[in-house]
Formats: sequence, C-alpha cells, structure tokens
Amino acid sequence: MVASDMVETDASKDPYKRALRLEYFNLAYNVAEAIASIFFGRLAGSIALVGFGLDSIVESLSGLILIWRLRKHRPGSEEEEEEIERKAQRFVAATFFILGSYVLIESMGKLAGNEVSEPSAPGIAIALLSILIMPIIARKKRDLGVAIGSRALIADSKETLACALLSAALLVGLGANYLFGLWQADPIAGLLIVAFLYKEGLEGWKESD
Repeated sequence: MVASDMVETDASKDPYKRALRLEYFNLAYNVAEAIASIFFGRLAGSIALVGFGLDSIVESLSGLILIWRLRKHRPGSEEEEEEIERKAQRFVAATFFILGSYVLIESMGKLAGNEVSEPSAPGIAIALLSILIMPIIARKKRDLGVAIGSRALIADSKETLACALLSAALLVGLGANYLFGLWQADPIAGLLIVAFLYKEGLEGWKESD
C-alpha cells in the first residue's frame, strides 16, 4: 500500500522521478528484510531463510544499479541512454547469477550433509510480508519500465518478482519444517529458486545484446 501510494500520489510527475522514488523505497525495504532474514536464518540454521536474506542484498545491488541508471537519464541523448541502459541491464542479469550460485551451493551442501534446520516462526512472518508487498512493487516497476522504455527497469521488476517467488518457496519450506518436521523442504525449496534465478539471468543477459 505504501509503495502504491508512493508512485500514484502525483500522476503528473516525471516517470523517471517516480521510478527513482520507488527504487529508493524498495532499497530501504530490502536492507531491512536482509538484516532480519539473515539474523533469524542463522539462528534457525535455515539456508532458505539466509538465502532469502542474501537475495534481498542482491536485489539491493540491483536497486542501486537502477538508481544509478535513472539518475544518469539525460533527455535528448539517445545513444548515451542506450549504452547506459545496456550496462544496467547486464549488471542486473549478473545479480541473478550471483544469487543463484550461492543458493545452489548451500542447498546441495545442506542436503548432502543432512543439516537439519530449526523451525522459524519469524522466517514465516517475513515470507508472508514479502508475498504481500513484493508483487505490488514489481508491477509498479514494470509499468514504469514500459512507460519510459527501460529494459533494465523491467528486468529489475522481474528480480523483485523473484523475491515474491522466493517468499512463496521459503514459506513452503519453512512451513513444512515448522508443521511437519520436513527439514528437506528447506534446501529443496532453495533448488527450485535456483532454476528461476538462472533462467531470468540468462534471459536478461541475452536481451542486453
């Protein structure tokens, strides 16, 4: 609701400024989410929850890239704009690969070592909150990306959507462990997330070409 109000309070504003405000909001949210997720994830020994926190950090990097890109906007310089756009899109694509590699290694290690996670009620609460907020932010980013013709912002909206999907997978993993003691659901949820992250990273990189 806050993100929606932030974008829609002044429909007459420059869409670049609206997108910039949304990125600042998303950045602040992701930093808070990362701190909480990593803290409670390490407390419970949950790789899915720690991975979710790291996703928030990577998404923060993606947000910083978009803030840089949006602040670089200069009307009337199409060639320069295109070059900035291409660089931003590639950086965002790289963040998908970084996150996917981490979650893959940790999830495989957890399954191989039979590392049991403790149930985490705070982790479930974090996942529920993200499921509610992230799709709204992702939709707003995508709409603004289409409005200003920014492939990088549209790619960033997919990373925000990935956060929502991570939240759903995290909720399934933590919920299964919390309710039924199925600790394997945690790293398996991580592996499902990896497939999505690599797919989006590869598509973003190809689009930048």
